[in-house]
Amino acid sequence: MSIMLVGADHLGSIEKKLQTLGIHAIDHVTGRNVSDRKRFKFPLSTTLIVIFIDYINHTTAKNIKQLAKSQGVPLVFANRSWSSLQDKLIDFNLKEIG
Repeated sequence: MSIMLVGADHLGSIEKKLQTLGIHAIDHVTGRNVSDRKRFKFPLSTTLIVIFIDYINHTTAKNIKQLAKSQGVPLVFANRSWSSLQDKLIDFNLKEIG
């Protein structure tokens, strides 16, 4: 599974915890750059996009939502905390390995 994380300058332990779920292809975009806001692109292999809502503006989130919808990629909105993200990922049947 390949996941794109949008928002937040630093992921903290989130990246390591995603790896325990078997997600090893993790791309991260802070969303602060103007190019991130207007011309957001994600790899074709992306199977899920996560937007950290407490670290991104409404326009950027809206643009990413429209792009994800047009590409048929599922989108999750969460706070930048593992507990919030973990609750959202339950819908995708992701469980810790080991």
